Amino acid sequence: MARPRETLVSLDDTPFYHCCSRVVRKAFLCGIDASTGDDFEHRREWVDLRIVELATIFAIDICAYAVMSNHLHVVLKVDVNKARHWSDKEVLLQWHKGFKGTLLTQKFVKDEALNEFELKAVNDCIIQYRQRLADISWFMRSLCEPIARMANKEDKCTGRFWEGRFKSQALLDETAVLACMAYVDLNPIRAQMAATPETSDYTSIQRRIKSAIKGEQPSELLPFVGNERLEMPNGLMFSAKDYIVLVEDTGRVICHDKRGVISESSQHILNRLNIPAENWLKITTEFESLFKGAVGALPALTDYCVHLQRKRRQSLSNCQRWLDT
Repeated sequence: MARPRETLVSLDDTPFYHCCSRVVRKAFLCGIDASTGDDFEHRREWVDLRIVELATIFAIDICAYAVMSNHLHVVLKVDVNKARHWSDKEVLLQWHKGFKGTLLTQKFVKDEALNEFELKAVNDCIIQYRQRLADISWFMRSLCEPIARMANKEDKCTGRFWEGRFKSQALLDETAVLACMAYVDLNPIRAQMAATPETSDYTSIQRRIKSAIKGEQPSELLPFVGNERLEMPNGLMFSAKDYIVLVEDTGRVICHDKRGVISESSQHILNRLNIPAENWLKITTEFESLFKGAVGALPALTDYCVHLQRKRRQSLSNCQRWLDT
């Protein structure tokens, strides 16, 4: 039986979540249907553009994503503090970027006069919108619903396009976050849809590589900010260069027609994460099959289950085997 989303999300324990949504009725999100020869490759751009758009609306950062033939992956970081510090007007402006709002909220942002009862209705909307803008369920709903409508229109059919629920996993420490990001970024290579990360179209790793060539980081993705220090900016540990090299090294090792080893610079990251290279290769290849629930070292996993009042620590044995070294 599926668990309510509130029993899976604990922002007190982690802001990072891996989400996956799959299509139904053997439909193709994108790619080429071998049975009919129909080409749905253009739908990749729909998803890619929508992810980028939502990154400018929600108080949720995109760490990694990959668009596959019948499913999509995103690794998200919920920035609750950003949503809390938006002014009332900023909340409405953010919401109106992606949604109509109400006639009263539209009047409010235009500084038109409102009476006491109208202001109360607007304030109720602001409270609701502020919560939604930091809610991964609303993020995934806003990502998938427009794609479903466009796909159904193109397929000339009605009904569900996506499965009723998306899968979400709490990522409880930096090892889990980095491993899950690499797993997502390497999805096209494992599926033999691309030979290298830089040729993996409509993925976060391709965006990061293209920006790195220019000496930049993509503005639509959560940046890498280096090692932990005082006055830490919002971002991911390590450098963008080190992460890209680590993903490329891992891709060479797991790709059947190539040979490669973890480089010295990549081994340095693994040493800092305190994870052996063989464990890293295992979890970045089989992340979803190894971990059915929250992912992290034993202390973090225990705290997460206590806070959500869960008696069973799902995937405990695999977390201990592959992450606690």
